[in-house]
Amino acid sequence: MCHVVIIEEDFLLADHIALVLEGAGAVSFAQATDETGAVEAARGQRPDLIVAEMRLASGSGRTAIGRIRDEHGAIPAIIVTGTPDAYDGQDDATIVLTKPVADGDLVDTFHRMIAGPTVT
Repeated sequence: MCHVVIIEEDFLLADHIALVLEGAGAVSFAQATDETGAVEAARGQRPDLIVAEMRLASGSGRTAIGRIRDEHGAIPAIIVTGTPDAYDGQDDATIVLTKPVADGDLVDTFHRMIAGPTVT
């Protein structure tokens, strides 16, 4: 089971990300449009993965990820943003993808972060 919290102001993009990740194996989602909503969503069910935009009208995706990790421990994150330079703290648990991101790149990153390498 893989539960994903998606932090994205654009409802259509958030839904698209959910559909792509569902096809890749995620089974449940919570969506939030701001930092506070994201933290509350994670309190409702601990995420296995966070997908976030950096810049939000209220708060930031980066701060939301940090707050969620402070409460729930290490959780991998994918930042999908049009402003990749705004994230300067890249680590092994966070990967930054630049918008517009290809669905295949999102799926590949999801598998690297959650499912591990694919054996062929």
